Amino acid sequence: MRIGFSFCSKSALLVFAVVLLVVIGTGLRVPSANADAAELKYLSPGEMLFSPDGTRIYVVCERADQVLVLNAKTGAVAVRIAVGQSPRGAALSADGSRLYVTNSWDDTVSVIDTKSLKTVQTLVTGFEPTGVVITHDSKTLYVANRLSDDVSVIDLASAHEVKRLMAGRGASYLTLSSDGKRVYCSHVYSKITGSRTVPQSEITVIDTASQTVSERIPLRNVAGVFRMAFTADGALGVAAQLRPKNLIPLAHVEHGSVFGDSLALFGPAVGGVVQLPIDELDRYFAMPYAIAITPDQSKLYVSTGGSGSITAINIPKLLSFVRTVPKDVGNDLSASANYVTARIAVGTNPRNLLLSPDGTHLYVANRLDDTVSVVNTRTDKVVSTIDLGGRKDYNSLRRGERTFYNAKYSFQGQFSCANCHIDATFDGLQWDLEPDGFGKDIVDNRSIEDLTGTEPFKWNGGNPNMPTECGPRTEKFFYRSQSYNSAELADLVSFVFALPNRPNRYRLPAGELTPAQERGKTIFQRTAYKNGQPILQQNQCAYCHSGPKYTNQQLADVGTGKPTDRSSKIDTPHLTNVAYSAPYLHDGSARTMEEIWTIFNPKDTHGVTNDLTKDELNDLIEYLRTL
Repeated sequence: MRIGFSFCSKSALLVFAVVLLVVIGTGLRVPSANADAAELKYLSPGEMLFSPDGTRIYVVCERADQVLVLNAKTGAVAVRIAVGQSPRGAALSADGSRLYVTNSWDDTVSVIDTKSLKTVQTLVTGFEPTGVVITHDSKTLYVANRLSDDVSVIDLASAHEVKRLMAGRGASYLTLSSDGKRVYCSHVYSKITGSRTVPQSEITVIDTASQTVSERIPLRNVAGVFRMAFTADGALGVAAQLRPKNLIPLAHVEHGSVFGDSLALFGPAVGGVVQLPIDELDRYFAMPYAIAITPDQSKLYVSTGGSGSITAINIPKLLSFVRTVPKDVGNDLSASANYVTARIAVGTNPRNLLLSPDGTHLYVANRLDDTVSVVNTRTDKVVSTIDLGGRKDYNSLRRGERTFYNAKYSFQGQFSCANCHIDATFDGLQWDLEPDGFGKDIVDNRSIEDLTGTEPFKWNGGNPNMPTECGPRTEKFFYRSQSYNSAELADLVSFVFALPNRPNRYRLPAGELTPAQERGKTIFQRTAYKNGQPILQQNQCAYCHSGPKYTNQQLADVGTGKPTDRSSKIDTPHLTNVAYSAPYLHDGSARTMEEIWTIFNPKDTHGVTNDLTKDELNDLIEYLRTL
């Protein structure tokens, strides 16, 4: 499901049926964000690394806030090391003496002594650190910060961040070039280029000698770039990515892919950027995530989390195909037959990949069944499965999470909820949904965190609850396939209702406000113009955006409707963590919060702002960022 709503308009539940609210009388229990403490016992393995001597495998477990140390020979878990909240990335020093783990919800990096297997230091980063690499000389750490859209450069001798480098939106995954001279950063969110424009992303390239951004490799028609890998000679770089077709009505599910699951090839081996699909004419391999390339450069592997599989590709065949066809073949679903050699079924939601030092085995972290599949790279068969010791029974939240990330419910396995709600957040895109009519009610996709008590849904408030939105309607208009049964629907409700807000980095530790935020709060709560004239109640910020989540759950005409909208009335959205969810308005037409009132509020119909100075508007925005 896709729920979209603007800063002052809750857009339609876009595609992919995640059920959020429960019909009164169904008897379902709706858990709070922390209702099930046992959920912490699930592991959700992610990043994996071999120790330099090959005797250990380090596994980062995001849900358990742990790093597991495995015996590489037996697969047994030897030690469990506690780290910060929601760890995601990991890097090892050249000598293997230090392990660096990013804690995405703590904005820190845990430094682990691999001899004592204890955390010995904590480093501070930007907002939501995710990917991390260390230079070959082990002197500098680079950390990608997803919410601050930048890369921290940390000097390890002093243990301090020496600078921040501006990256693209949703900077998440870092890869060091084979020679160590460059760091490549990918981004899970597309650039904000304007409503109804072709999605654009990039790969940010950092020169490690000068510690500056040296290049930005453009990726056209791409929104969602994940992990990358390089051949040993550095001639070929490969990134996993999505190519969404969001500019045409969603009536084309059965006629072609809604999301192109694809690869971006770059580097001297191909010259420029070449985008190639991994999908087939009648089968799709949803959510490509990680890339692994064998040391002999003969094969590359791509994890496809929504499909529970690994795609194996013959690199010589791949390069031969690229050199003999036009470069714009990203949408040619017949292309993959020329280079894909195997589809390997593994566990649930496979994401991170790790090759053994000799390249004979591929390790696959199955995020939602807490196992690691071991694949023989000669036969491309699973030869064993490592049980990491997570909780064995699946409660409602875990079952719902597995449903959320599984593409089997859509026609030919094209997409899951997670395609639009990347890592259970959003994608920042606008969509044209068929039920509203072709070219009508263009809607912006928004975050699905902390949605309890914010009904009705859809930007025009057309659905009083999510089962109405996500039942047969989803099967008919979105998935084009029979989707969830009643039990799966109930589990999905449980999972999505349990999604908490990410930490708000604009709030001070004790909850107090800065002077600018205090001034902004006064403006937000005001009931009169500067001249003392009363502001109509329905045009006061705090009237529409009232209650614990800053919504009165009512429809209002705030003057932001477009000729393509069927109704000028929009549903008042909640504002929690609004700072992280640009663009704004029901159709994503406002690129920033400033544009809501400087461009789209000329008649003071969306709150009274025309009597504010620039500094006062800045203060209002500073306050809104704390909500």
